[in-house]
Amino acid sequence: MSLTNAVPAPSGSAPPSPPPASGTARGPKKRPLLGRNPLGIMFSAPYLVFVMLVFAYPLVYSIWIAFHDFFFTAPGVQVERPFVGLENFVTAFSDPAVIRSFGNVGIFLLINVPLTVVLSLLLATALNKATRARTFLRVSYYVPYVTASVAVVAVWIFLFNGNGLVNQVLGPLAPDPSWLINSTWAMPTIAFFVTWKQLGFYILLYLAALQGVPKELYESASTDGAGAVRSFFSVTVPGVRPATVLVLLVSTVTGANLFTEPYLLTNGGGPNGASASPVLLMYQLGLQQGQPDVASAIGVVLVVLVLGVALLQNRFAGGRD
Repeated sequence: MSLTNAVPAPSGSAPPSPPPASGTARGPKKRPLLGRNPLGIMFSAPYLVFVMLVFAYPLVYSIWIAFHDFFFTAPGVQVERPFVGLENFVTAFSDPAVIRSFGNVGIFLLINVPLTVVLSLLLATALNKATRARTFLRVSYYVPYVTASVAVVAVWIFLFNGNGLVNQVLGPLAPDPSWLINSTWAMPTIAFFVTWKQLGFYILLYLAALQGVPKELYESASTDGAGAVRSFFSVTVPGVRPATVLVLLVSTVTGANLFTEPYLLTNGGGPNGASASPVLLMYQLGLQQGQPDVASAIGVVLVVLVLGVALLQNRFAGGRD
């Protein structure tokens, strides 16, 4: 036995670790193929496939159509679809009706989005404090949202036609011609209708957000002498800020895709295109007039504009959130 091996280790020192066996050196752990939570990936996969098939693929295909000479053919027929660059965009936006439709939807959003945010927040705050008939009131606000648009539109046409209830109440103050056939009031009337119909959905969003605002903040504000109005602006509004950003984004995207309401209320965008929306023109050009390439060009521009508005809203209303 060698002298080196016979010397005992110093007291209190840890025994030397044996050298790693060949081929057993520890390296960086490999990440699992399906992530740390494969079960979550499995559950979300069907919806991911749905999004890819229903949203992503049509969007990419419509962009391709917008830059080619595209027209509908019989199934199985192969035809050339040459690349035309920006020709479809020039054709689309050389039409004054297309320019006017973007202006119409701009007017719609300027009326609908602020009204949606303000009314839904105020009503949600009131419903959150209500103690009697709370369930009845919540259901009452939500019923128009889940009711078929065709049925609700029939009621609004009855209310706002020339001999309707609204004109009878207003008397000489009623516009002439009436609301839905008036080039000035047609789009604002549609904006009011959409705001009223969809308000219940946004109220539920705010009600859910209000449940997360700590009651201690209201008690502190009351202790400091803040009244109901001051508490609303100092506690409620900042507390539901993430929900406000969501309401802004959802109402903007929904409003930019306006189709059903002008199609039903004003018989396809009347009078003289005063209530036509870009999506309505896309339907008329692409399906009724056989110009899907021009319609796709309008859709691409609409998507870009909506994305720009959404980014601005998230930047200035949501901050880093």
